[in-house]
Amino acid sequence: MRGRRPGLRAAAGAAVTGPVLVEEHDDRVVLRLDRPEVRNAIDHATVDALHEACRLLEDEPRVAMVIGSGGTFAAGADIVQLRERRRDDALAGINSGVFDRIARLPMPVIALVDGYALGGGAELAYACDFRIGTPATRIGNPEPGLGILAAAGATWRLRELVGEPLAKEILLAGRVLGADEALAVRLLNEVVPAEDLEAAGHRLADRIAAQAPLAVRLTKRAFHAPREAHPLIDDIAQAVLFETQDKHERMTAFLERRSKPEKEK
Repeated sequence: MRGRRPGLRAAAGAAVTGPVLVEEHDDRVVLRLDRPEVRNAIDHATVDALHEACRLLEDEPRVAMVIGSGGTFAAGADIVQLRERRRDDALAGINSGVFDRIARLPMPVIALVDGYALGGGAELAYACDFRIGTPATRIGNPEPGLGILAAAGATWRLRELVGEPLAKEILLAGRVLGADEALAVRLLNEVVPAEDLEAAGHRLADRIAAQAPLAVRLTKRAFHAPREAHPLIDDIAQAVLFETQDKHERMTAFLERRSKPEKEK
């Protein structure tokens, strides 16, 4: 585990206060929302800590895993703060800005969703590249019931993830999906027992980490590029990768394995 960064709370440093626990490893970083007393409601301090985590992951790209403490991913934005926000706060994009930054991180981000992921918590999960849940997962956007809309990405990310009809049910009629429903529409990639959730995240991170890091980064960038950027962006990314030592070594190892007699493999 690595050292602390300003604004973040190292997992081993229980005496240090902060809304996000951070565990740094060589090829991944675990971000743990740590406000269990309010079901990890996302307040301004959490947003600031997530921005700091993004800076860490932009400076040294690694797979990220986001998980909540206390059996809840994030039950939404902090309503106490949200009630007091006005026009200029909305225009500042407090939550939408950090979620967009998470979505644009160089390496994949995995949301580990136990319990409630509602409102801003759901939008945080939507901004991640993968979502693994538990049987207790409940995910949705009840914002219109509070007189607002889901303005931190759900109005467009959710349609891309589950399609327009279901997205409208969630956004306009307050439908909350359970784990089985979310898995059936692939909003969740996998559902595992709660006690296996973090291990499942590490298994997926292991699979990603086994790939060539730069190839993963450029694939993610190309995947999210606008249609008009293709095929040029794919050709340029491939040209960069064709010149890497990693590509040469991996292909050489593949050819050497293939050339061995079956009994030697």
